[in-house]
Amino acid sequence: MKSLDGTGLKRLHRDWRRRTAGRLALILDSVQTPYNVGAILRTAAAYRVEHLWLVGATESPDHAKTRKTSLGAERYVPWTAVDSPTAAVDAAHAAGYRVVGIELADEAQPLHEVDLAGAICLAVGHEDRGLSAALLAACDAVGYLPMLGKIGSLNVATATSIACYEVRRQEWTST
Repeated sequence: MKSLDGTGLKRLHRDWRRRTAGRLALILDSVQTPYNVGAILRTAAAYRVEHLWLVGATESPDHAKTRKTSLGAERYVPWTAVDSPTAAVDAAHAAGYRVVGIELADEAQPLHEVDLAGAICLAVGHEDRGLSAALLAACDAVGYLPMLGKIGSLNVATATSIACYEVRRQEWTST
């Protein structure tokens, strides 16, 4: 076994793009740390996220520290800053998405048990406080990432990466 060369990587990625028709978007609800926003942008570009809605105190993709982490990925993901969580959810619904919050909430289901078929917009929240009450109430479904160790939660960028992968994994394994 050997690592793929440039041509091999292009073929591999082209094959996965062909197998992926589902639509995916993100709502960032007051994700304040520019490094987290940058890491989320990089994940969004890698998993073909179609749009980001930025709510509240979410740092701009144009911020220098965000760009440092995203390594140019911000040019591949269109984004819109909105005034309120409700406006973000309304915009996602208008674009045909079902909004799934990623949150440790009392009625949340393990994310792998949530139906993530169709057009999905994942909503992630502030590094410490999570999703705002308004956004959590507006979600069509809420899922969480089960934790097994002594740490009860993940960094928001890490959690977003895992959630994006789960959306794609469900699509890939259902065909």
